Amino acid sequence: MKIMRTIVISLAMILLSSPLIHGQDLSTYRHFSFGMTVADLSKQIDQKPADAKVLHERPAQIEELTWLPPQPYGSSRPAEPVDQILFSFYNGALYRMLVTYENSATKGLTEEDMIRAVSAKYGIATRPIAVVNFPMNPSYKTTEKVIARWEDSQYSLNLFRSYGDTFAIVMFTKQLDAQAGTSIAESVKLDQEEAPQKEAARVKKNAEDSELERQKNIKTLRP
Repeated sequence: MKIMRTIVISLAMILLSSPLIHGQDLSTYRHFSFGMTVADLSKQIDQKPADAKVLHERPAQIEELTWLPPQPYGSSRPAEPVDQILFSFYNGALYRMLVTYENSATKGLTEEDMIRAVSAKYGIATRPIAVVNFPMNPSYKTTEKVIARWEDSQYSLNLFRSYGDTFAIVMFTKQLDAQAGTSIAESVKLDQEEAPQKEAARVKKNAEDSELERQKNIKTLRP
């Protein structure tokens, strides 16, 4: 029991890698803050703004940027417990972070262990009967069951477990997350409505290109 308690305390210290604070500041994870621009965050993780993937351009621009924290070479156990962080941007502002932890770093830990570790920084958790949505990420189910939640009027942090032993956290700013969800749904709807017209235009262009190539070949062919 003593060993497990030590493990949980150690995990709490490295899991979030930031000093303990009084009360819960749900606006940040490590050194990343909601509202950061693509350019500022890219600089912080040594990437380029152009590395961000544009998922939707209307009615708002939705972008994603993935970061895999570097692990020390040759280490048998990861010194960095985070496997990857997926940053989501709404019109250039960070509104959602999806943090996936290394299985080997959390192996053997129970849900209660993880809740205690996260609570060391973010305060007391609630245990709602709720799910979180992943409208764009094929690595997760459409919804995932929440294990524990930390929230205030502006932000929400949710601990969940996906595909067996993989622990993950999704945190977001409520206002922008709602706006982004509405925008994504509208974008998908527009794409579906315009799909027949776009397909017809594509077929027509292919036919025209083929005819141009045919005419060119007729003129240049020398049997």
